[in-house]
Amino acid sequence: MNLFHFSEENGIEVFVPRVKENRKNMPPVVWAIDDVHAFTFYFPRDCPRIVYTRTNEMSDEDHEKFFGLTSSDIIVTVETDWYERIKRTTLYRYKMPSDTFQLFDACAGYYISPQTIIPQEVEPLTDLLNRLMLLNIEVRFTPNLHPLRNAILNSTINDFGMHRFANAKGN
Repeated sequence: MNLFHFSEENGIEVFVPRVKENRKNMPPVVWAIDDVHAFTFYFPRDCPRIVYTRTNEMSDEDHEKFFGLTSSDIIVTVETDWYERIKRTTLYRYKMPSDTFQLFDACAGYYISPQTIIPQEVEPLTDLLNRLMLLNIEVRFTPNLHPLRNAILNSTINDFGMHRFANAKGN
């Protein structure tokens, strides 16, 4: 299994466990994501985005509402103001040794380690939108994510993530 950590910072030689700002109830850890879910981090760190996946558990009405005009099984929606920054961003994908990591969230593909980690390799990633499209992921842009957030929370979609939503525009 491949595990990765994404950063806009190049040259990180050591990952030291730390407490995340939004998870202060947890001990210090190093975070990683599996290769299946890595695409959810093909964005600048602070970019608010909603990722949702087609599943068999969705109602027919929600299937039509959210996936009726696409053949993609995964849709990522981002606020329009982030378009240029996404186009300009170079990310660095750090490959992490998996031996000390434990599964934290299977749905999101998150893994954590209490150990200091030395990455095995680093690879720069550019042309992030094209990378997503090559994975058959539909990328949508909207002026404001709140209407989509509200619609998903009131739907039968059960495989979704709302990343950095605190950075989304207000209602």
